[in-house]
Amino acid sequence: MNPITMQLVADKYIKMALEEDINNEDVSTNAVMPEYKKGEVQLICKEDGIIAGLQIFERVFTLLDPDTKVAFKVKDGDEVKKGELLAVVTGDIRVLLSGERTALNYLQRLSGIATYTHNVAKLLEGTKTKLLDTRKTTPGMRVFEKYAVRVGGGCNHRYNLSDGVLLKDNHIDAAGGVKQAVEAARAYAPFVRKIEVETENLDMVKEAVEAGADIIMLDNMTPEVMAEAVRIINGRAETECSGNITKENINTITSLGVDYVSSGALTHSAPILDISLKHLKVLV
Repeated sequence: MNPITMQLVADKYIKMALEEDINNEDVSTNAVMPEYKKGEVQLICKEDGIIAGLQIFERVFTLLDPDTKVAFKVKDGDEVKKGELLAVVTGDIRVLLSGERTALNYLQRLSGIATYTHNVAKLLEGTKTKLLDTRKTTPGMRVFEKYAVRVGGGCNHRYNLSDGVLLKDNHIDAAGGVKQAVEAARAYAPFVRKIEVETENLDMVKEAVEAGADIIMLDNMTPEVMAEAVRIINGRAETECSGNITKENINTITSLGVDYVSSGALTHSAPILDISLKHLKVLV
């Protein structure tokens, strides 16, 4: 995550997370550490995975105190192992204690997403199909979670509703049909925008092709129906497979030749990666 993104976008969400955890004071820390003392604590990985979110982890502490120093032993995207020392954090012990949970919440969550994405992406190796995320993200966490998908080897679908045209079932119902929805989008959206249409059956696929959709999403179709849909489209539009795609079932669609497969599970169902701050000590 570049410094501009951090300052303009990420900082406000990190501050909100800190304010959620410290809305008045950290009673526990102030009780045992009423005055400044310098200390250090180790960041330890407790299971194998892909690390992601180290800058966010560091930023939690530097927002509390710019003098906090984090010496990383790894970088985002690295494979890490159980028991590995990932970093040493040095600074005001009050900051180390008060920022611990928020910093770990980000790092564990993003590393879990990167790890899950990495495992799914490996299943697509050797095919032309690219792995995409969705907007099924945790409120207030989208910028971080989509970053973690990229670290894990996936690609980002649209970031938000301003980022692209995706005509889903309710848009189509509101417009009166696939053709009407595509025509309305073509007339309204900037010409540089691709128009994607969500389809649920082969009749809708045919309508989307005839209407000139740029991307056709094959939503919740069986592999057999998807294969027929790809044959009907025949390269006249890009294809995206979606609907309850997980690492357990993605192998059923790898041979279909779709351009993209999108999976909400990358962000809404990835377990965290277990990481801890341990062995805090006072520095003389």
